[in-house]
Amino acid sequence: QVQLVESGGGLVQAGGSLRLSCAASGRAFGTYIMGWFRQAPGKEREFVAAISWSGGNTYYADSVKGRFTISRDNVKNTVLLQMNSLKPEDTAVYFCAARLTRIMTMRASGYDYWGQGTQVTVSS
Repeated sequence: QVQLVESGGGLVQAGGSLRLSCAASGRAFGTYIMGWFRQAPGKEREFVAAISWSGGNTYYADSVKGRFTISRDNVKNTVLLQMNSLKPEDTAVYFCAARLTRIMTMRASGYDYWGQGTQVTVSS
């Protein structure tokens, strides 16, 4: 069983920054692919970013490429999402997710465990 707890969401003006953190339980954290997804009201959950088990490979949605950075610390069992140059369209609930296999996917259905989510609101 893997438990994921997100933190760091909040309200920020357009152009500002936020850093989301996801704390994970489980001694096998270093073997998981970790991802961030988001869901805006009335929309489907969408891929934001993912990072390989070693941290050596990262993947981003085109909409956040160049603005968001995903990273992980396998000693502290955490994954971070640094979000810069935020836009109103980034407003959503952001979810941390863990995938137990080592093959990368951007599909939400491919992730095995999910956090409860943290709200990010970007005002114009």
